[in-house]
Amino acid sequence: MGLFSATEVDTDEIARRYAALLLDGEEVLIAFKTVRDIAFLTDRRLCLVNIQGWVGKKVSIQSIPYRSIIRFSLETAGTFDLEADMVFWLAGAAQPLEIKIGRGSNLTMIQQVLAHGILRR
Repeated sequence: MGLFSATEVDTDEIARRYAALLLDGEEVLIAFKTVRDIAFLTDRRLCLVNIQGWVGKKVSIQSIPYRSIIRFSLETAGTFDLEADMVFWLAGAAQPLEIKIGRGSNLTMIQQVLAHGILRR
């Protein structure tokens, strides 16, 4: 997701900005933003928003339902690391999906959101 690590952003702002993507009753639980790209976890899925081009008119949105995530990994930032890592293995994908997030991110909450979404099937 971009060249820079993502930092946590206000979920209300993301919910307003991407309201057209959300189902009735779907709630944005945690969200991250790089300079341009956005990733957010709802109570139903992981969404990746890739802003492309000079002016950002081209936007790619990837919606990954939790049932497609086979496993996930969270790695905290070390002493000299600038970011933590979230890695997702998706059904049918050859390579895992990796998202770098800021070292101050709430990994406990991320773990709980992912575990609840993936393991409650």
